[in-house]
Amino acid sequence: MDRACVIQGRVMGRIEVDYVRQLLSENPHFSRYKLSRVLCELWNWRDPNGQLKDMAARTLLLKLEERGWIGLPAKCCASPNRMRHKRVHPVDHATDSIQGRLNELAPLEVRELSQWPDDLPLYESLLHQYHYLNYTSAVGLNLKYLVRDHRGRPLSCLLFGSAAWQCAVRDQFIGWRAPEREAHLQQITNNTRFLILPWVQVPHLASHILSLVLKRLRHDWQSKYARPLHLVEAFVDTSRFQGSCYRAANWMYLGQTSGRTRQDRWSRMSVPPKEVLVYPLHKNFRRDLRP
Repeated sequence: MDRACVIQGRVMGRIEVDYVRQLLSENPHFSRYKLSRVLCELWNWRDPNGQLKDMAARTLLLKLEERGWIGLPAKCCASPNRMRHKRVHPVDHATDSIQGRLNELAPLEVRELSQWPDDLPLYESLLHQYHYLNYTSAVGLNLKYLVRDHRGRPLSCLLFGSAAWQCAVRDQFIGWRAPEREAHLQQITNNTRFLILPWVQVPHLASHILSLVLKRLRHDWQSKYARPLHLVEAFVDTSRFQGSCYRAANWMYLGQTSGRTRQDRWSRMSVPPKEVLVYPLHKNFRRDLRP
């Protein structure tokens, strides 16, 4: 390699790559799983909660191999990811019709579920049953919200998680090149789930909920992860939705995706294009995403 580059938020130069090569050479019996965890421990590579970032390390190793800089051991088994086999258990809940005007439900209560863990089983059950993409678990940095009306009746569930690895119109809007994107991707989040429960039919409710959550999102992210958040993105499947609630909540339309999945880093999967919308969380977001 001729010069250092940023991969998975880490600067990788000749010294760092040689370090990985030495680790591989000295431990030929290591599985990929073992290798990623040992590498995290040696580098003290952890998330804000102190957990090893072994998934990031595995992705880094795959990228090094893809560039021809290292050779990884053959895969020996599936990753021991307990969340992959998690089952969501149904939770009893009322499905009585909720209609009328928005002010008849106010004030709404927005709960961020790391602060309200007792609500998590209901939240997971509702998303699993009623969101068209289904739900089993969230991985990586994420925030979960359950919204109730003034009578305590659930109205909506929202999930904010990992941003798309690559999105041409978003990256152009921010002014990102590949090294900047790799260094700052975790400072934006994706609204990966937004559910208004099917028996709730109240005009303007969706955009009102988005506005309420966006007002607190940056603070909640900082409180949970001790790191900044500057921008929110959403991908709208226009074969199902018009995205009008995002526009009513002042999100910005950027264009369409190129027909790849959110985390498709190697252009191997094709999906219908989606509308790309973003919401800056403060006016200097570009400055902070491109230092």
